[in-house]
Order: sequence, then C-alpha cells, then structure tokens
Amino acid sequence: MIGVKKAKLSHIPVKGNRIRRTKGEICLTVIVVIVLSLLTFLCIYPIWFFVINSLSAPLWVGRASILPRMFTLYNYSTIFQDRSIYAAFGMSVMRTVAGTTATLICSSFVAYLFTHKYMPMKRLFYRMIIFTMFFNAGMIPWYLTMRAYGLQNNFLLYIVPTMIVPFYMILLKTFFESIPQALTESAEIDGAGVLKIYAYIILPVSVPILASVTVFAAIAQWNSWFDNFLLNNRHEYMTLQLLLYQYLQRQMVSALSPTATASEAAAFGMSSNPLSVRMTISMITMLPIMMVYPFMQKYFIQGIMLGSVKG
Repeated sequence: MIGVKKAKLSHIPVKGNRIRRTKGEICLTVIVVIVLSLLTFLCIYPIWFFVINSLSAPLWVGRASILPRMFTLYNYSTIFQDRSIYAAFGMSVMRTVAGTTATLICSSFVAYLFTHKYMPMKRLFYRMIIFTMFFNAGMIPWYLTMRAYGLQNNFLLYIVPTMIVPFYMILLKTFFESIPQALTESAEIDGAGVLKIYAYIILPVSVPILASVTVFAAIAQWNSWFDNFLLNNRHEYMTLQLLLYQYLQRQMVSALSPTATASEAAAFGMSSNPLSVRMTISMITMLPIMMVYPFMQKYFIQGIMLGSVKG
C-alpha cells in the first residue's frame, strides 16, 4: 500500500518544499484574484464615493471620482455649527445603548424560555410572536397604541417597542437549542433555577450569537428616526438622524425656493448644495457604526453560522 501511495504522488511536481502548480492552476488563481478584487472594489467604492464628495468643495460634489476635488472641511463645519447636533448625538448614543441592551436581555430571555421544557403553552406563545412578523396592523394603530401606553414625548418610546424582536428571538432560540442539555440538566440537579441557568450558563456560552444580535439591534436603533418624528416632539429627545433629516430638508427647500432672501440663504448655508449636504450627513451617520463593526465582525460571522443551523 505504501508503494501504491508513492506511485500516485510521484506525478506531482515538487520544487524544494513547495508544490509546483500547473499553468492552468496559475491562470485559475489569477482569474479568482481579479474577480474578488473587482467585487471588493464594488463594495468599497460607494462608501469611498461618499467620503471624497463630502470632502470636496460644493461646486465639485458629484464630479469627484477617485480623490476629493478642492479638498475642504466646509461641508462638515457648516453642519457642526449647529450646537444642537451635539445634544442630538448624545441622545442617539443613549438610545442605541439602552435600546440595544433591553433588546438583547429581553429577546434572549424569552428565546431561552421557549427552549425550556417546562414552559406551559410555549408553542402557542411562540406562534403568536412569529405571527407579528407576517402581519402588521399599520402605522395608525401603532401610533394610537404608543399614545395609549403613554410613550409620547417619553424616552421609553425608544426602548419598550423593540424589547422583543421576533427575528432576533428566532436566531437566539435556534442557537440555544444547539447547546447540550447536559449543561442545563447538571445545573438543575445542583438546584439552579431558571434565572441562574440563564445568567451563568446560557449567556456565557452564547457570546457569538449575542454579538450578532447586538450588531443588528444597534444598527436598527442608530438609524431609526421615524418614531422620533411622529411621537417625540420635545427638543431634548431629538435624535441625530431626525435633526440631520430636518437640516437636509431645510437645505433642499432653501436651494429650490426662488424667493429666498440673502439672510435666509446665509442661515441655511446656501453655499452648500443639497447633494453635498446629503453626502456629509450620510458620512456622519455611517461613521460610528463603521468604527464599531470591525470589533464585532468575528463574533458576528460566527454567530450567524452557528445560529442558522440547528445542531
């Protein structure tokens, strides 16, 4: 058998400690590298396009292709002249941290309860929650419900409606079901209750899927502004996304209005065209998430792979 294996491997050309590849393999490798490089460029360039245009002079916005044209920070300085943007940024950070934490704790605990064998009527409650993913009452019933709960002009509007998200619950439940039951059964024999098992066994071994849900929930909270637009009219509860949206609307109206006076134009920054403002606002809203995502990417990919297949 050893002689047969040597005979089978004898046709592979070896140079030193490296296997010599054929011309066909080299051509295939080159093609793969080129295709992947093009795909990488297609993924990165849209973001780079926003970067270079937000750093270009308003006159050249939309014309820059590789590097900024007439490099300037005027677009950013125009937006950051409004002092209310700092309070709105803090409110967005508070909303993202508090909302993501509440979503993570509540969704994961409910998902764990649905995997517990002693939970009564768990199939009925699980189907009721999943039902909300396919059928939505609409904006008007949602608005009336939030007002009835007393969430109008209330910071809890950013937290309570998203405490349990069906999609996150499905991911977490699927992952929890792949955890060996011997871990929880041994804890039950030692006298641990539901809360102790959840806190000391389930959560520590579920870091990948928890990180994935954290990324999803944080992005959703950071980008959300419509609930603020409908129900939170107090200035102290204004988020960054709504403030920048209003700023962009003022820019577009002032640029299109033929009756705008010089003082109105100066107040709304007429020297910045709406496209440059849109590019700059997009960068301001994307930058915090782009800074956080690389640190969560490892857990994000691992959690999605593990939570998508039931072990």
